[in-house]
Amino acid sequence: MSLPETTILVARQLQVRDRLASQNLDGLVVTAPANIRYLTNHAGSAGTLVVTRSQMHLLVDTRYEEAVRRVQNSPSACAGLEVWPVPDSYEEALVDALARLDGPVVVGIEAGHLAVGRYEWLNRTLDARRIPVSLRSTERVVEQSRVIKDPVEIATLREAAVRLEGVARAAFGAVRAGVSEMEVAGVIEAAIRAAGYEAPAFDTIVASGPNSALPHHRPGRRRLVDGDLVVLDFGGVLDGYCSDLTRTVSVGTPSPDAERLHAAVLDAQQAALDAIRPGVASSAVDDAARQALVARGLGEAFGHGTGHGLGLDIHEEPRVGRRRTGQAETLLQPGMVFTVEPGVYLPGLGGVRIEDDVLVTANGHERLTTVPRELVGLG
Repeated sequence: MSLPETTILVARQLQVRDRLASQNLDGLVVTAPANIRYLTNHAGSAGTLVVTRSQMHLLVDTRYEEAVRRVQNSPSACAGLEVWPVPDSYEEALVDALARLDGPVVVGIEAGHLAVGRYEWLNRTLDARRIPVSLRSTERVVEQSRVIKDPVEIATLREAAVRLEGVARAAFGAVRAGVSEMEVAGVIEAAIRAAGYEAPAFDTIVASGPNSALPHHRPGRRRLVDGDLVVLDFGGVLDGYCSDLTRTVSVGTPSPDAERLHAAVLDAQQAALDAIRPGVASSAVDDAARQALVARGLGEAFGHGTGHGLGLDIHEEPRVGRRRTGQAETLLQPGMVFTVEPGVYLPGLGGVRIEDDVLVTANGHERLTTVPRELVGLG
């Protein structure tokens, strides 16, 4: 696996610049780390990028200067990137960078990622120094490109999903009566590293028995007992891209209630998968899963959305949930990657969730995660 090459970065940047022109913006201040990485291959946890109609200015502190230099001396270099040092604070460095632009100009900021306090400080400082730069809030300028994955991203996400097979085997091998949720989570996280991921994509979920009715339960000291349903939700980051998988298993022979709940959720997931194809609204995928559970009398037990986008962030566009009043529908397009993860949660009985990573193709979909979905008894 490798970083996107220069030509791919240029194509991404052109899309962003086209959006800037359509909004009558002369530039964009990019502060979201994932967006900076998408446009420049800079993978640091800090940095600020100023994109103009013709230039790219990356502000980084001394922690990242050598890493940026190495990328810039490789086939993955960001063409035309000017690297500006941050001697003190990023805010001061950004004001200095904006002062170098040929003003007066209107520059967008990522409203969803720049704190209000920073935004107000920038405005006050620009005014005080009489720098002819006006800041304007923007939404999703870079994210609109990120929602459709390019071939390099698809290859990385496909590999990230396939590697979860080995992690799942380790997870299943750890589930047995007497072990704690925390112990199972430790095995999973060690397997994530052994599989070649650079980090877990999120905090691993191991929810057993009554805890399986809590969708985002944190692994605790509870020890598994025979008859437990156990929800295992985990993922890894490969070359910056996130994978995400959930399977529900039983400790020992599954009970009739466990079989019933699992069969209902599996049917709901399959209904959602069957609905995926270009041109379909993402809310229709959610509705397919939801109606399958309603038909089983479990509609009220499904309280979250059916899925979320995957990429450089574990939760990104597209959102796969109920249609929101006043918001335009998201229509599925080839290249979108997202999870499909219906679940039911019944306090006192337990819960079941089944999750896979899916790519929208020209004719339908490809399920990227390949771990069997059947309910198995372990331990």
